[in-house]
Amino acid sequence: MTETYVTDPLTRLHRAPIRPSTVRSTYRLQLRPDALTFGDARAIAEYLQQLGISHLYLSPILTAAHGSTHGYDVTDPTTVSAALGGPAGLKALSDEVRSRGMGLIVDLVPNHVGVGDPQQNPWWWDVLRLGRKSPYARYFDIDWSPSNGAGGRLALPVLQNENDPAALTVDRSGPEPMLALHDLRFPIAPGTDGDNALRIHDRQHYRLVSWKAGVCTYRRFFAVNSLAAVRQEDPEVFEATHRELAAWCEHDLIDGVRVDHPDGLAYPSAYLTRLRRLIGPKRLLLVEKILANREPLDATLPIDGTTGYDALADVGGVLIDPAGEPALTELSQQVAGHGSDRAWFGETEHRIKRAVAETILAPEIRRLVAAIKRDGNAGSFDTLAVSNATIEVLAFMPVYRVDYAPLAGMTAAVVAEVEKRNAELTAPLSVLVTALAVGGEAATRFNQVCGAITAKAVEDTMFYQGARLVSLQEVGGNPARFGHSVNDFHLSNSERAQRWPATMTALSTHDTKRGEDVRARIGVLSQVAELWSERVRGWLETTPAPDGATALFLLQNMFGVWPADGRPASSVPGLRDRLHLFAEKSIREAGTKTSWEEPDAQFESAVHAWLDAVIDGPVGTGIGDLAHELAPHAWSDAVSQKLLQLCAPGIPDIYQGTEVWEDSLVDPDNRRPVNFAVRAGMLQSLTDTPTLDTTGAAKMWVVAYALWLRRERPECFVGGMYRPFYAVGEHAHRLVAYGRGPAGESPEVIVAATRHSVGLAATGWTDTTLPLPEGTWTDRLTGNTYSGTVRLDTLFTRLPVALLVR
Repeated sequence: MTETYVTDPLTRLHRAPIRPSTVRSTYRLQLRPDALTFGDARAIAEYLQQLGISHLYLSPILTAAHGSTHGYDVTDPTTVSAALGGPAGLKALSDEVRSRGMGLIVDLVPNHVGVGDPQQNPWWWDVLRLGRKSPYARYFDIDWSPSNGAGGRLALPVLQNENDPAALTVDRSGPEPMLALHDLRFPIAPGTDGDNALRIHDRQHYRLVSWKAGVCTYRRFFAVNSLAAVRQEDPEVFEATHRELAAWCEHDLIDGVRVDHPDGLAYPSAYLTRLRRLIGPKRLLLVEKILANREPLDATLPIDGTTGYDALADVGGVLIDPAGEPALTELSQQVAGHGSDRAWFGETEHRIKRAVAETILAPEIRRLVAAIKRDGNAGSFDTLAVSNATIEVLAFMPVYRVDYAPLAGMTAAVVAEVEKRNAELTAPLSVLVTALAVGGEAATRFNQVCGAITAKAVEDTMFYQGARLVSLQEVGGNPARFGHSVNDFHLSNSERAQRWPATMTALSTHDTKRGEDVRARIGVLSQVAELWSERVRGWLETTPAPDGATALFLLQNMFGVWPADGRPASSVPGLRDRLHLFAEKSIREAGTKTSWEEPDAQFESAVHAWLDAVIDGPVGTGIGDLAHELAPHAWSDAVSQKLLQLCAPGIPDIYQGTEVWEDSLVDPDNRRPVNFAVRAGMLQSLTDTPTLDTTGAAKMWVVAYALWLRRERPECFVGGMYRPFYAVGEHAHRLVAYGRGPAGESPEVIVAATRHSVGLAATGWTDTTLPLPEGTWTDRLTGNTYSGTVRLDTLFTRLPVALLVR
């Protein structure tokens, strides 16, 4: 069916075509029982269809812990969450979107299940009750060996203090007696009742231990005790945990799957091969794979791509002004005591990885080293020496795990470097090498622990310690690299178009450290580095901070979320509390002055007092003035990165609510409920090209027109060609432009976006032009037409971006 499209937006809304549900774009919904159920998603399906979305991308939908606002703590993988609407609700949602020519992508969590409340997880409860005799014991990755630190029992790190054991009682209120610890309940094995609580506890298959003891005998999601890993390498476990998914595919309820944290699995490649067979060749299969700097995605995997952190780094990076690097490095050096530069990030990553391995991931390291000694046939070798050598290799590993095909040879290179640095490690390294060469348990655990160390050290610690330009400190990012060149951006896009045309691209997710518009505004500081440095020095003289690095980190984030019209932050309902929660999480994650394990109440109190002094005092006024002054440039970067993402190679994902301005910080802030009624009303009210202002209408305008164009000409995008375009003239470097069109043909669409707009404030674009290919080109965002060579001051009269269609 051929569709005729017109430029009037309201006509477009009501003439959306009904097509088969080929994935062209996704809209991420954070489902939660208290705010967004299947029924709620059905209610907004019409709005999302009108916006131009082809598929709803749902957060996990299996039964999770009671009250979970994210769904990654699945407690029963065999049932659809009743709190979200159950199987009937899922079927109704699928039918609703199908009737609109749309579809569903679901988020799958294969690595772990929630065990924080044992009563909620039937499998875990059975293992605690029956121990190794439970049919579900093999489902979990548990160390039952006598030397496991818990006397061969399953250690549960749930005790909060040394007096907790005295709080143990026996709960006999139900049909079966249970051990009770405050609000938690634990099963009592058959034949072990009839005594006081402590003696009953001593007869169980499990042992309650302090969460600070460093004893945990089951593999976890990173260091989260409430998430126990499952053994997907066992066919029985795979079948049980994917039974629901198989039914969704059999009844054609879904069109694709997003796999959460595949790097935690024993054999990711084998798992994904099995998963591909289950869902079939035509459904989209994406993995939450965080690629290290310059790391290629394994082309042998049976997947369509990643969830888009690599694209996020490219799009955000090309808008960073490299000219700001020296001044911001110097500011970081003066205020934080380090430059937050390449050398610092390299040294700090190694140091933090060692610390993480020796502390919060010590149980995983102990189990890994035991496997290394077994597989390396070195039972009598000094355990401490093997541990030290293993940790050193893991600390220098530059990727999350090294057993993907393109990374062959990397382990050898890292081992050689470690041996070169410390010849005393040669002997224990030989034990590690022997074990890895066997390819058994040690090799498997080595890769699983490698990813956990990297995630906890880099994303969850180091990215809260760096303070040069925090917008670069993002999941999948490389903050040591201060921005991307336009040529680098084009080559990354070109490779994505050729190798991974259906990969996902993203700007915001539930895991990003801050929302896309917050990142964009902070990124503008790279264009005014000297001004920012001057202001920060003055602010810290006016309101001294308890710690320089903390202050520099928090000031950038406060600037990123401050009201764009310069109003006091205290005038925005809830913003003060959100900033305090963000500050507390940030300083505990950084771990330099306080931590989750050992909170320093005095330091935290000082930070909170300083934060209030900033918000209510002259520093807050100064932040507001600067936010207002730079707002046009922040908006320019925000719409530029949005359009660059929406039309680039891959399938763009829009995180819920980000079709207008948003000010989210790290989770749980970025999982706040979204007012879809306001957004639907705004979409209906758009009748002419909006200006960049506080309403966010301009961003929605750009989003809608880009998505409508993807719907109108799908052949130009997923699987289509990509061609760089370059401007000519004094400010040519301030333009990012590319063409899209059917594979093997000429461009039918040209995307043009402004970068480094601060430098245009005084002079404008002057004589800078963009030569267009032959034909007449219409800007879908303004309705203006062009041909030949167009002046950029003419092209960008209304907006800092253009969406040209031949």
